[in-house]
Amino acid sequence: MMLTHFPRQPGRRIALKQLAGIAAVSAMTGIDAAPAPQNQLRRAIPRTGEWLPAIGLGTWQTFDVEGHAADRALARETLRLFVEAGGKLIDSSPMYGSSEAMVGDLAAELGVQPALFLATKVWTTGREQGIEQMQTSARRLRSQKIDLMQVHNLVDLQTHLKTLRNWKEQGRIRYFGFTHYTVGAHRELAALIKKEQPDFVQFNYSIATRDAERELLPVAAENKTAVLINRPFEGASLFQAVRGKPLPPWAAEIDCASWAQFFLKYIVSHPAVTCAIPATRDPKHLVDNMQGGVGRLPDEKMRQRMVAWLNP
Repeated sequence: MMLTHFPRQPGRRIALKQLAGIAAVSAMTGIDAAPAPQNQLRRAIPRTGEWLPAIGLGTWQTFDVEGHAADRALARETLRLFVEAGGKLIDSSPMYGSSEAMVGDLAAELGVQPALFLATKVWTTGREQGIEQMQTSARRLRSQKIDLMQVHNLVDLQTHLKTLRNWKEQGRIRYFGFTHYTVGAHRELAALIKKEQPDFVQFNYSIATRDAERELLPVAAENKTAVLINRPFEGASLFQAVRGKPLPPWAAEIDCASWAQFFLKYIVSHPAVTCAIPATRDPKHLVDNMQGGVGRLPDEKMRQRMVAWLNP
């Protein structure tokens, strides 16, 4: 029985143990690891070979803090620590309130914009409306060129893909892709990857919701499409499911010091995953999350053990 329906209550027990060095990744996973700042695991974007750290930063709800000074300060510190730890990809959307503008403003204040890989989305219908929205996003992010523009939840996909391909040719964006967040969209996403050959695809995947392993992740790998993973903690419900429970002793074998690292290492140990994007504005959670991309990763045997432990 899969752990897929937990009450959505936040909270986790943070273990901020700093892990030294990055160990050799098991050949069973087929993962190619490269050295990076803070010893973060990196993955190559399949179509170009450009490296990205395997742990990124999402901004849904967490960076929508315009007018809230205390939350803004937390978001600022989170972004600072993210870059300091070697983080690069930050994902946003016009759907996320003030998040795009907050990322742009805070990155400018911190002077870290050159270090970021900016990913956002188009979320509207109509060609002209899409162009206007993407131009607004670039202004909010304070960037003339967006690294990755994605069609959010496949809204008016064919219309926007034409624009995105043109913009990529013109150098206005570097990569294009599309997103969704439900298992019900996985079959459609797999078909679209084969047909449209996007640079990136973004979807939900976790140790509790493993449906993507059956078809979607293999299709992405076969078609050299980079994969971003949203909802890695099932909206924080995974933490509720293990609240008060200690990590299994054997988690130390994959350098896990917290449940967040346990959940993230399951995700990024899949060879088709390029980057997981947990959302947070809590600096302690950010530090914890980033350690999910440090140290040894589980091989296939360990991955099965992790799932079995959560599903006795």
